Amino acid sequence: MHFVRGHAQLITSIENEGARLHVAVDSVDNAEELPALLLWPNGSASLRVWDHLVPRLRHRFRMIRVDIRGVGQSLAAPAPDDDDSQFDFEVYARDARAVLDALDIETCHVWSQSWGSRPAIVFCARYAERVFSAALYAANLDPPDVPKQREGSKLAAERQQAAGIEVPPAPDGMHDHANPDTVPRAMQALRRFELASVIDDLTMPVLIGTGSLDPNLVSSRTIAKRLPNASLSVLQDVGHNGILERPDVALEEFLRFHDDIGTPAGRER
Repeated sequence: MHFVRGHAQLITSIENEGARLHVAVDSVDNAEELPALLLWPNGSASLRVWDHLVPRLRHRFRMIRVDIRGVGQSLAAPAPDDDDSQFDFEVYARDARAVLDALDIETCHVWSQSWGSRPAIVFCARYAERVFSAALYAANLDPPDVPKQREGSKLAAERQQAAGIEVPPAPDGMHDHANPDTVPRAMQALRRFELASVIDDLTMPVLIGTGSLDPNLVSSRTIAKRLPNASLSVLQDVGHNGILERPDVALEEFLRFHDDIGTPAGRER
């Protein structure tokens, strides 16, 4: 356990189904009474992708960050090179459940970004009784259009620069991986699961937060209309990765959502 100016961070490893999962828990000191928030990173990124936002959330949530197996500092289960069966959204959902169990956390809120919204959807569907709410940023049920995603993010950066908006650089270490060879294999889980088959199981309050320049917005609108307790927030002049491109706007919408659903606000310490 590390303590910095009243803030606590626990870095640990948790074993599940042969994998060793790298986990970070961030909060203020003695924050067991705060609601838990499970953070899912975007594609090919480690849990460090949330570094800019964690300090601004410590007083309201006890945050749990997990590197997907085979990504960041999490190690995949030993298996033959031609066996990718563990790289599956169902497995990732069970990994997240195992982490919550190991930390003795019964229920949580969820926040995910881009690729991470895919396994987050499966987690919320399979373990709905453990999820108070879900903020699914850049949610998409369809195959990704990566070239258009990159075009949208490029255009967003150009517009932000023209408007004089300063965006912080990407967090250090977000693309550092213990085993780079397993990262692309882990990402291919999206090819093996039909998210439309489980999306209707999300009955908790849901925020869909997607950039106006993100091609995922088409699917995000469909999801928001389909779910009974969902709302859509379009992040203006933002591309595919809202928490990186405009962390201030992404956070503002996230906190507004939690104010609206009555999540208790923490106190400064």
